[in-house]
Amino acid sequence: MNKTALVVMAAGIGSRFGGGIKQLEPVGPNGEILMDYSIKDALDAGFDRVIFIIRKDLEAEFKKLIGKRIEKMADIAYAFQELEDLPENFKGRFLNRTKPWGTGQAVLSLRGMINEPFAVINADDYYGKEAFVKLHGYLSEKMDVKAEHLDLCMAGFTLSNTLSEYGGVTRGVCRISENGKLLSVQETYELKKSNNMIQGFAVENGIRKPVMVDPGVCVSMNMWGLPPSFIGKLEEGFSRFLSELLPDDRSSEYLLPQIIDRFLKEDKADVEVLMSGDKWFGMTYKEDVEIVKKALANL
Repeated sequence: MNKTALVVMAAGIGSRFGGGIKQLEPVGPNGEILMDYSIKDALDAGFDRVIFIIRKDLEAEFKKLIGKRIEKMADIAYAFQELEDLPENFKGRFLNRTKPWGTGQAVLSLRGMINEPFAVINADDYYGKEAFVKLHGYLSEKMDVKAEHLDLCMAGFTLSNTLSEYGGVTRGVCRISENGKLLSVQETYELKKSNNMIQGFAVENGIRKPVMVDPGVCVSMNMWGLPPSFIGKLEEGFSRFLSELLPDDRSSEYLLPQIIDRFLKEDKADVEVLMSGDKWFGMTYKEDVEIVKKALANL
């Protein structure tokens, strides 16, 4: 049985959250934050340690509000996502850049730190218990960590269970084969209810394209199960990604769904989709906080 790690991506700047740090917003009766619930579910499912990916400037506050508490429950470590953490030949090229490089670069900050299969989650999402149990089962018992053809897994959610009442959300809309393998995942933006369908837009070749999506479709919530060898593949892909950008690029991001979709298209990976029937709770918008508090109280 493989040892397993939970990786919590908490370096986001919370740009749509009214200026606050949404990952640290209290939502529980005793001041618990959303991460407390996800980490407890993961530890109950059998994960062995927790790694937080944070910004260096948040380190002191983060440790005070959550790290000191979690280290009493689990073996924890920290990785730091920094804007300047680029391959040597790209340092100094993107001088006007202020936006983080995305979830792919976040996970890349784990290099040299991890030797076991790991699950990746967002800090500001609550996924429910079922997904953690299924991911841990796959990572610990089924994943072939030595396979040259990457053996990955993903928690899948029903789109209608992952929407916000207060605005559009971004989701990876998935196509799945009859045997439960991921065929493709497309980042789809500003998804919100429109009559009996979900309306949003995708970007193809730099052009925004309106889309209507069935509420019952499977979506990715950035909850992936990955082998340690994935880090090396990420590093190779990051250099390729950066080489395709202009020096004045301020917005392009290296994102896990797009990276994994590219691996699928290039036949470099297989992704087992592990469906969860749980309802997602998250804090995309400030108004989501009260809904999350009530939902957690009801669980």
